[in-house]
Parts: sequence; structure tokens; C-alpha cells
Amino acid sequence: MDPRLFEASYTGNVDQLYSLVRENVLILNTASLVEGDNPLHVASMAGHVNFVREVLKLRMEFASELNQDGFSALHIAAARGDVDIVQELLKAGNHLCLVKGREERIPLHYTAIKGRSEVLKELVSACPDSIEEVTARKESMLHLAIKNSQFEAFKLLVQQLKRFNKEQVLNCRDRQGNQILHLALARKQYEVVKFLLSGEAIDKDLIEVNARNEAGLTPLGILLLINNEAGDAEIAEILMRSGARSPMGLPSVVVVTEDPEPETDQLNGQHFQSPSHHQSRRTWTGRCLSFLKVIDDSPLLEYFKYNKERDSPGDLRNALLVIAALITTATYQAVLQPPGGLWQDDSGSSSSSTGGTNNGTPSHKAGQAVLATKNPVSFILFLVFNSVGFYASIMMTIILTSGFPMHMELKVALFALIATYDAAMGSLMPNNFFNYYFVGLSIVLPVMLALISKWVRK
Repeated sequence: MDPRLFEASYTGNVDQLYSLVRENVLILNTASLVEGDNPLHVASMAGHVNFVREVLKLRMEFASELNQDGFSALHIAAARGDVDIVQELLKAGNHLCLVKGREERIPLHYTAIKGRSEVLKELVSACPDSIEEVTARKESMLHLAIKNSQFEAFKLLVQQLKRFNKEQVLNCRDRQGNQILHLALARKQYEVVKFLLSGEAIDKDLIEVNARNEAGLTPLGILLLINNEAGDAEIAEILMRSGARSPMGLPSVVVVTEDPEPETDQLNGQHFQSPSHHQSRRTWTGRCLSFLKVIDDSPLLEYFKYNKERDSPGDLRNALLVIAALITTATYQAVLQPPGGLWQDDSGSSSSSTGGTNNGTPSHKAGQAVLATKNPVSFILFLVFNSVGFYASIMMTIILTSGFPMHMELKVALFALIATYDAAMGSLMPNNFFNYYFVGLSIVLPVMLALISKWVRK
């Protein structure tokens, strides 16, 4: 875009706009050919409604154009909550409400994300069909409002659904099969649950309380998975009153209520609650934990396993690197401080002052592992499996950081870590035979792990 045209758009200078058009009648046409924002995008971002009005008179096609970020001028104005500019843009045609930008989002989706209630009313009134549109992830405007904690906008959207007889959107599913009730419970938005199932705003029978997502979880199943807090029992009660069932189709958890007349003992005129009353007040959390023992493992694995459409490879690599680092740290520390500790003194076969063989204690030297002297078999098993974990985590780190800057320096540091691990492991041995054995094992084991992992994958 011509820098002068950009300045006029940014400052809202209508006189400069017409001066540029008189100077070059094709200046607006040229702006359409350039990648990036057009004058309408800039003016909408800056909030200049008069400039927007004049640009539309000169070139209305700007209204439906997307910039490099996938936004039209209406997307920008809707996200900003600028009602005046939204009204002005809608004069160019209600079809602008259905222009899809990045991730197939329409302007109404951004009003739900940002909670722009006044703009929401304008967009829905101009194009009621837009209320049914979903994003590339199959998210409805209700999904987006819940994900962004926009409860007031959510309530207004539900009212608009009722107004235009489009209540079926309430049960719309995203790409993971989640309905709005799944999301509300997963994100602890209990006000949404109460609003949907209270029956005051809409008929609660319209909500599918036992709908299962792609992982096979019902809304109540999700409530059982998350950390329990105060108020969970109340939400569970609301769900069950609406007909909610457990993930396995069995009656849901029992909601604990207080006894209306607790048992008391009369002793010196004082009232003491009996043990049975205390048991009746057990927390709902305890009931949930007991119930989780009978939940089928398969849906949980489906819910938490890697999904390439939901989880990015970069996030997965970062998670694996953290896990590998934790394993490396734990296994390295286990060699420095083996089970049973280290001998603090030397003891030979002829030493009676320190116990030696006189009291049944084998000879040893300071710094050697106590377990290696007293139970060599257990100590060997410990070192073998600990070394497997250590070398496997080192291998993971090298593979996951392949192509990183300074990768060679990282490998040098890891090989130095392996050398110190081997040196520490050798110093724990009670005799030279075991020392040589584990030095050889430290050389062979990484090669064996690489070959075995390759064979298993095949």
C-alpha cells in the first residue's frame, strides 16, 4: 500500500484520501493488488468510522478482502467491539457476516471470543444463519465463548438461538466430539452448567447430558476425572437430576447430604455428634475416587493419548525432552546414592575393631555400595535396570534434539555425563571383576538398546 494512503487510513484523514484519489485514480485498485492490509483494514483497526464510510463509497470490494492474518475489516471491527464501524460495514451487505478467515472463523466467532455483546446482537440480527457456522475445528460460537470464559456473551448467544429457533446448535460437537457441557465441566465453568440445566433460560431437555465425546466420556465422566473442589457435589447433583449417568452407563456417584437429625449423646448437657454422623459427611471427593476404580481404562487412554489433530509435534517433543531429562536426573542420582548407602570406612578380613569377618560383615572399602557387599544379586539387578533407563533417556535426548543448533556440543556434554556415570558406577563395585563387568556393560548396553528399539519398531 502507498505509505501516504496508509497514513490517511491510520489517521482517518478523509480529505487526504480524496486528494490521493484525485492525484491517482488507480491508487485504491493498486492497494488491492498488494499483500497485506487494505485501507479498510487499517481504518477499522484505528476506529475511524467516517473514513470507513468513504472508503466503502469508493471501493466496496475492500469489505470482503482478507489481510495476511486472515481477517476482513468486519472481523477486526467485531473483535474490537466497534458497533459503529460494524453497522457501517454491514451496509455493504449482510453476506460479510459469513466471510471466513483464519481457521474458517467468521466475525461472529470473534465476538464470542472477546465477549462483544452489542456487536453480537448486530451480527446475529443482520444474518441469523451465521449463528450456525463452525470453525475448522468444528467449534461453534458457544464452544468459543466457553473456552474463553465469556459467560455473559454465552448467555446472550443462547438467547439468540432461542429467538431464531436454532436450539440444535446447543448440541453441536467439536472435532473431539465435545459438546458445550463437556467443555464447561472440563474448564470448571459451573455457572454455564447451572444456566443450561436449571431450566430457566431454555428447556433443559434440549441438552444431551449423557452425550459421549470421541474418548467415550460423558460430562459426568469428565467431572470425575478432574481435581475435585468445593461445589463439585452441587454440580453432580444438578447433572443427576437432569438424568446424567456414569461413563459406564451405571447410576452415577451418590451425592452426600447431611443428616437432618444427627444422632447426639446427652452428656453434661452437651451435644456430641456420633461417629455415624461424621461418616455421613464424608466428602464427595472420596466417593469420586472410589468410583474411579471401576471406570473402564479404554476411554481414558483414548482421551489422553496423542492426537495429531489436537497436539502439535513441537509440544510433544518438548514434553518428551522434559521426561527424558527427569529420567536422566533420577537414574544418575540413584548411582550417586544407591539403595542402602555407601560404606563410610574400610574393613579387611583381619580387622576386628570395625567388625570385619568377626561379626559376619564381609570386607569392604569406604565409598563402596553397602548393597553390593551384602546382597550382590540385588545390586547387580539394580545397576542393570538403572543403566537401561539412563542410557535410554540419553538416547531420547540425542534423537529429540537432532538438528538443533550446537547439537555437537550437546552430544559432547552427554557423552561426558555418560563417562561420569560409568566412573561413579565402577567406584561402587566390591571387586575388580564387577568393575570390569559393568564397564563392558556400559559400552555394550547403548548399542544393544539402539538395536533392540529398531527391531521392536520393525
